[in-house]
Amino acid sequence: MKKTAVLALLLIAAHFAFAQSPKIISPDKNIEVQLVSPKGNNALWSFAVSYKNQVTVLPEVKLGLLLDDGDFAHNLKLKGQGKVKAVHDQYTAIHGKKSLATNDGNEISYHFANEGGTGMDVILRVYNNGIAFRYVFPEKKATPVKMMDELTSFHVADSSKRWLQKFVRSYEGFYPIQENNFKTGEWGYPALFKASGNAECWALITEADIDRNYCTTKLTNTAASKDEFKLTFPSAGDGNRTGDVNPTLSFPWQSPWRVAIIGQLADIVQSTLVDDVSRPPLTGENFDWVKPGTSSWIYWAYNHGTKDYQRVTQYVDLAARMQWPYTLFDWEWDQMSNGGDLEKAVAYSLAHGVKPLIWYNSGGKHNTVMSTPRDRLITHESRVKEFEWLNKIGIAGIKVDFFESDKQNIINYYIDILEDAAKYKLMVFFHGSTVPRGWNRTYPNLMTMEAVAGGEQYNNGPLMTTEGPAHNATLPFTRNVIGPMDYTPVSFTNSQYIHTTSYAHELALAVVFESGIQNFADRPSGFDNLPYAEKLFLTKVPAAWDDTKFVSGYPGKSVVIARQKGKEWFIGGINGDRRGGQTNIDFSFLPAGKKYKLTLMSDGDNDSAFQEQYLVVSNKDKIPVRWLPRGGFAGYMDEL
Repeated sequence: MKKTAVLALLLIAAHFAFAQSPKIISPDKNIEVQLVSPKGNNALWSFAVSYKNQVTVLPEVKLGLLLDDGDFAHNLKLKGQGKVKAVHDQYTAIHGKKSLATNDGNEISYHFANEGGTGMDVILRVYNNGIAFRYVFPEKKATPVKMMDELTSFHVADSSKRWLQKFVRSYEGFYPIQENNFKTGEWGYPALFKASGNAECWALITEADIDRNYCTTKLTNTAASKDEFKLTFPSAGDGNRTGDVNPTLSFPWQSPWRVAIIGQLADIVQSTLVDDVSRPPLTGENFDWVKPGTSSWIYWAYNHGTKDYQRVTQYVDLAARMQWPYTLFDWEWDQMSNGGDLEKAVAYSLAHGVKPLIWYNSGGKHNTVMSTPRDRLITHESRVKEFEWLNKIGIAGIKVDFFESDKQNIINYYIDILEDAAKYKLMVFFHGSTVPRGWNRTYPNLMTMEAVAGGEQYNNGPLMTTEGPAHNATLPFTRNVIGPMDYTPVSFTNSQYIHTTSYAHELALAVVFESGIQNFADRPSGFDNLPYAEKLFLTKVPAAWDDTKFVSGYPGKSVVIARQKGKEWFIGGINGDRRGGQTNIDFSFLPAGKKYKLTLMSDGDNDSAFQEQYLVVSNKDKIPVRWLPRGGFAGYMDEL
């Protein structure tokens, strides 16, 4: 055989080997991903994702980037691939679902080149509970490059059920189920899908590890392709039309991780994958001053309450009585009167053993909201001046509101606030914001983010009155999966619009929802009038957890979650349905061979009544519990 023929056969064999890339499999063998070569002109490389060899949950995940100096989507050549290597993520977290997070996966790098010969890598990780991949340009460039479009898209199985939130800049919307009449449009993260097949399989799509070198994205599907969800940049009008839609990249460069959490519902709810793939804090920084905790909050009951010093002190007193470490002074604190100003209120709070938190309008040209104080955090110089003062008078943290954009300039602004606040030992939580994307690992002083239709919606209209119960039972499977959520839960009285959830349902939200600062919403009388056991529960419940276990439930229907702190376990269950009935609490999450004294508080005869039970339980027990329509239960367990 001639040398040229041998060489041709070798090239064909090499191309076939790349085109038929071997499957990358999770350590537990449940998730498989295969790189698939383009089929036809202008087609894209893609991944095919399957679960337990039975369900093709993501039949096609397309890859590709369009830069202003090159096309890295069409006519890409696979030049080679690295060896599969093990990835072991283990780290401690100050707050979140787990104090010690562990995740195992396998990683491979694919090396592509475009028609001009410029290289681009795609790094793929396949974990036991999902996949993550990112684009990498490893070479330096003298000048920045603009990203014109990202062609990444997730094709979901055609018959998948979907829980999607219509995209709004504040992410304050609902996740209605789509079963047959699938909708098109723009969707915010996270997006939850249930694939049909022999093995039950769920997938939740989001992104993680956003840095200064990119913007965030959303998902878009069209009438022509309802099952394909493409990553899409922010809209030009976001942020009051300030900032560029297309991010500018400095090289070397890597994209955020594109993440799909995959598995059973327990895998979704318990997942820490968004944090696992995000960068750890800067080496050498000490965050032992960051203290998660519960807080009283004035705004829910009194929208202008922080203007009134006498009202503010009532909420300080409430926090002191309930042994909550914090109270939040919301907007208009700069207009406080009726006996005192801010500094007097701070001194009063500290004298009662309660650390004050304080609200700011993010301000700036990107922001159309004129609520005060605003514009004090815009520049590094103004932030330093403000943070020095806050540190001096004893403020423990700041709530920053109204960002109105996910463009690159606002991503930089978020990070600027976090980094400057850390220098002055200020905890941060964001409102009117984007959703978590792993920043609470990289910046542990980020305690929580709103990005949810939460308790304050009872101020804004009647929709939560009807939708709230099912919405509450959906959030643990969607929004709260990806990071802390400042829903501002637990209210027994009514705000401007009534809520139809039972008192036990509201009590359970202290456990069902996770947030590094948990702002309890009700007025003082709502807590003062609780029975002894329920009040004691709210003095004990923490805001950071050693472990989290999904017990039972289904999106929009119900959810039961157990969380561990030290030797204590807490449990919360809510019924999102308009029908009552009975559920069974399966205590198999408890450690084997140990017994616990359970204080259980469930629905009584009506929405505002409780029934208490005191039982001894072990991991072998299943306890029946009756709950009302839109009802619930809460409990805590001490080891015997």
